[in-house]
Amino acid sequence: IRDRLLFVIILWGANWTVMKVGLPFIPPLRFAAARMVMGAVILFGVAALLGELRWPSRQDWPIVLAVGSLQMAAFMALTTVALQFVPAGRSAILAYTTPLWVTPLAFYLLGERLNRLKLYGLLCGLAGVAVLFNPLGFDWRDPHVLLGNGLLLTAALLWALLIVQVRRHHWQGSPLSLGPWQFTVAATLLVPLALLVEADRPWHWSSELGWVLLYNGPLATAFCFWAMLTINRALPAITTSLGSLGVPAFGLLVSTLALGEPVTVTNVLGFLLIAGGVVGVILADRR
Repeated sequence: IRDRLLFVIILWGANWTVMKVGLPFIPPLRFAAARMVMGAVILFGVAALLGELRWPSRQDWPIVLAVGSLQMAAFMALTTVALQFVPAGRSAILAYTTPLWVTPLAFYLLGERLNRLKLYGLLCGLAGVAVLFNPLGFDWRDPHVLLGNGLLLTAALLWALLIVQVRRHHWQGSPLSLGPWQFTVAATLLVPLALLVEADRPWHWSSELGWVLLYNGPLATAFCFWAMLTINRALPAITTSLGSLGVPAFGLLVSTLALGEPVTVTNVLGFLLIAGGVVGVILADRR
């Protein structure tokens, strides 16, 4: 199980750079839609092979629709579009601010206590976001820069809303049995949206795009989704949550080595503050 967590950190962390490489050849919404279609096909096959393929129960359909629309369709669309304007390393950091937004949402919507450690974590993480939005670190001549960073934070907020709903849900089916249908919901939303919005932006097929899609379909989408399901069921939440911090850290490293993105003081300080905030929130939950 811990080996699978390591693979997820590596595959998802590196994928921010891989997606950045693929975007010159394929429009972002079509890229996200292609990932969801490939993920659905592969997970249908895996679920059928393992005897887990079944129609979701009436009680599970709300969570199927929520995961498919928020975590998969909206999150993938927003982050992929943002990658056109934001460096891969910075994108990975901002997209993984989700645990910070869960804290105030859980306080207001679920009635969870906001103790001193959680408050420290929230303030520390928000300070990290403020550092990443350092006015001196932006090219204000490019209007797309602020848009890209805003889309990444919006994606993180939507994922946080989903986490709150997941906490309220009483599961009937197994995560693997629901996974293919969640991908289907996402693909149903993204495919027509991509065809409508990006009708005048065709694919530019190349060997690079072929490798990017091959990496994203079976590995970064279907395998990582399945692997995280098994990790969440087998390891303590504290281990999984702390382990997920390796994704933006590895993403920042890969983008620096592969794309030559500069390691700026803003990015490093912002990541350390966000990581410290997430750790604080996790430790507060454990306590």
